[in-house]
Amino acid sequence: MTLAITPSTTTAVPAVVGADLRVPLVTGERVTYANLDHAASAPCLQEVRDAVDELLPWYASVHRGAGFASQVSTRVYEQARDRIRRFVGAHASDAVVFTRNTTDSLNLLARSVPKNTAVVLFDSEHHAALLPWRGPNVQRITAPSSSGAAVVALDRALAAAPVGPRLVIVTGASNVTGELWPVAELAKVARRHGARIALDAAQLAPHRPINARELGVDYIAFSGHKIYAPFGAGVLVGRADWLQQAQPYLVGGGATSKVTDHGDRLGVAWSAVPERHEAGSPNVVGVHALAAACEILSRHWEQTIAHEQELLVRLREGLRTIPGFRELKILTDADKVGVVSFTVSGFDAGFLAAALSAEYGIGVRDGAFCAHVIVGRLVKQVGSHEQRAVRASIGLGTTAEHVDRLVAALRSLVTEGPKWTYTQQDGRWVPEDDGRTLPPFLA
Repeated sequence: MTLAITPSTTTAVPAVVGADLRVPLVTGERVTYANLDHAASAPCLQEVRDAVDELLPWYASVHRGAGFASQVSTRVYEQARDRIRRFVGAHASDAVVFTRNTTDSLNLLARSVPKNTAVVLFDSEHHAALLPWRGPNVQRITAPSSSGAAVVALDRALAAAPVGPRLVIVTGASNVTGELWPVAELAKVARRHGARIALDAAQLAPHRPINARELGVDYIAFSGHKIYAPFGAGVLVGRADWLQQAQPYLVGGGATSKVTDHGDRLGVAWSAVPERHEAGSPNVVGVHALAAACEILSRHWEQTIAHEQELLVRLREGLRTIPGFRELKILTDADKVGVVSFTVSGFDAGFLAAALSAEYGIGVRDGAFCAHVIVGRLVKQVGSHEQRAVRASIGLGTTAEHVDRLVAALRSLVTEGPKWTYTQQDGRWVPEDDGRTLPPFLA
């Protein structure tokens, strides 16, 4: 296994593809890319790339193929269910349904809940968890300021919920602030009220181990592209009964066990879960990559967490020295994964992100992070009139030099101003006379 040692620590962590990527600056120089945008999409682990390369010669159709390569691909695809089930500590009876991403998984779950299910969630959820739930039985709780207040608020909301099936949606770690939500405590409240609970683990899965049985959650959704396996796969793991009773999420081959012609209509017998919700040719390469990433992280949690927390402390301490820096916070008493969102008084978030990229080779995210409701509220709380913030997020590819470069670059931009001229195009800040060229494969 290839390991990378960051300059900030002696902790060995799995290496990522592109760690030595060099990008152009508007000044004509080239620098090593400082990727501080892991919360959006994480780079591929080298070991995941190796696992994909190992599979590709054997890639073939999945299920019902008589050829030997097809049998190999089918075995890879089905074994991935068990590998991912172990990764999240799910029950042996839980379904493992492969999807495109977390958004796809939560939309599948939303399509599968029984009619008139009461759904309760906090309005701090990002859009993948916030938007699929519609109708009069959806209750959105205003995000509290502490973990204890979150538990109390959920208790009250469920006590007032209509009689019948109930489902709670909760994030494991905020994609805006990185704060860890009290999932186990919220699950106890849900259970006391006869509700099921679904965990949006998109931001949690790359940073912390998950055990569904210990947490007491019924469903878990996460994405490959956030867990160092960017090959187009996601997963929904959880209780099979609602999924089995629901109509297929998509219809087509694989979701059907038998189709018969009755002249004026077709008779369709749908497959059982999980195939019931996996119509079409499956993404066996993406699924294999996702399962490989899960197993790699499982072997390195201690190193991964230590690496991240050391850099997170370094990042937050450095950012606090920037004039006008204001960090966004929801749960002020919660621990964090490596995500920090902030504003800088007097500076547009989009301008800062553009200048950091163009002049310093730093990748951060700006905007509302697909969580418009909570970002709008948080930036107002810190005194900003904008509806946007900057987000810096740490992962396995982050080094101490990346963190230090970001802090130094922000300080220079805030105290001395940019070295280049910028203008707005289609609502985005861009450098004027940008001479940076795209890589040759895009020519």
